[in-house]
Amino acid sequence: MKELQSKKIFRIIWKYLMIMVGAAIYAAAFQFFHFPNEIVAGGVTGIAMIINAITHWPVGVMIILMNVPLFLVSWRHFGLEFMLASLVGMGLSSVLVDTFSLSGLVLTTDPMLAAVIGGVIKGAGLGLIYYCNGSTGGMDIVVKFLRQKYSHINFGTIMLTVDTAVVVAYAMVLGQYQSAMYSIIAMYVVTKVVDLFLYGIDNSALCFIISDQSAKLTDEILSGTVHRGVTILEGEGAYSHAEKHVVMCVVKRTQLPELRRLVKGVDEHAFFVVTDAKNVFGKGFESISEVR
Repeated sequence: MKELQSKKIFRIIWKYLMIMVGAAIYAAAFQFFHFPNEIVAGGVTGIAMIINAITHWPVGVMIILMNVPLFLVSWRHFGLEFMLASLVGMGLSSVLVDTFSLSGLVLTTDPMLAAVIGGVIKGAGLGLIYYCNGSTGGMDIVVKFLRQKYSHINFGTIMLTVDTAVVVAYAMVLGQYQSAMYSIIAMYVVTKVVDLFLYGIDNSALCFIISDQSAKLTDEILSGTVHRGVTILEGEGAYSHAEKHVVMCVVKRTQLPELRRLVKGVDEHAFFVVTDAKNVFGKGFESISEVR
């Protein structure tokens, strides 16, 4: 019992430590790369800048006011744990942005370099925070909400769509079109790195094979060079009403060429469908017990 409690405490400490590291990385990317090169942040910060341009209300005050209802929603919808993790992410990143600004350090004055390199660093920080079930507040909470409804769309894709809409609105209101273009490049890089943290670099492939030689295909996949598990699904042709066996298997992306050659060698008239499998858990892949 004490050992389980100790492990739980260690996991909590490790989680918040990783969120703090992610917040520091995020703040460094913003202050040393994006801010000096006028690369606009999306989300709540971008909205606050638009409102400021129209009403002259303070940007900082607007960010805080917009985050209050979002945190209330996150508490009611996602629970206290997510809200606390997000408060740590938002609070620490905001403090560190102001702290880093005191150094006056600017790592590059080239906006393209700032967009790309800063985007990679910022994406790494955000990815680490999201992986630990936290956020930096603002639109991160909105994106998490949308991700629940549209679970088939990657987190980074939704984030890019929302942030791009904010930056386009910013460009139209303030006329900062070049700055907005660099900002969209930075956002694209950020979302790709975030997805890398959340879904991994080595995506697998889910394969469906419909063939009259399903039994032979199954034996070849199980015992041949591909050597992967196979599930047989019962199917029926909609036109012919003939019964079909559908061979389903999951392989690593690097194994796809070999699987294609195998299918061609057994039945070159087979119907072969390949789709992305972002997360695969089980024997030969990631263990479900290691998921946080």
